[in-house]
Amino acid sequence: MKLAVNTFLTLDGVMQGPGGREEDTSGGFEFGGWLVPHVDDDFGRIVDGWFAEADAILLGRTTYQLFHPYWEKVTDPENGVAAALNSLPKYVVSNTLSEAAWNNTTILSGNFLEAIDDLKSGPGRELQVHGSHHLARALHDAGLVDEYRLIVFPVVLGQGKRLFESGAAPSAFTLARSKATASGAVYVVLEPAAFGAGDLDVGDFEVQDGRDQVKE
Repeated sequence: MKLAVNTFLTLDGVMQGPGGREEDTSGGFEFGGWLVPHVDDDFGRIVDGWFAEADAILLGRTTYQLFHPYWEKVTDPENGVAAALNSLPKYVVSNTLSEAAWNNTTILSGNFLEAIDDLKSGPGRELQVHGSHHLARALHDAGLVDEYRLIVFPVVLGQGKRLFESGAAPSAFTLARSKATASGAVYVVLEPAAFGAGDLDVGDFEVQDGRDQVKE
């Protein structure tokens, strides 16, 4: 299965608490719900499209515990997000959970990166990560992410958990596709750059014959 990280970001890279004021106030975060004023039909179609491709869901403990009580109550059969989250196999990474009450959930503890690599080797279309700040960082640093799907909103918060914090493994990506929504968000799909499995390439500019150009 392809491992895709799907998340919502501000312009300064914050992914914390997009959907509600009390969603995640850890660290004194004050701006929960920053995404909500920008939700439109374009946003809905993008997110529905994500879940239509999923064969399994991978979550960190905090996101799992936020998602479970909310989405389990959404029984509308026309809601593709709820249908996927409530029915698909779910894997939650945690060394503290002893049991998982949400339907069809498996707890991954101990060497979870090895377990996730094994899941990727199995049959299916996509193993999707949603939110899950610490997990997304660990997967990035381990080189296990095949695709990032990011919706970037025209908001700067100046605080909160970021997708790529200081110390993240240097990487480069190729833009696979992009779209602007009517409300001003930008959707981008990024894949690890082909030249080095996502490794970062660098270079220099120089002046040659009076022209500013890339140094060979």
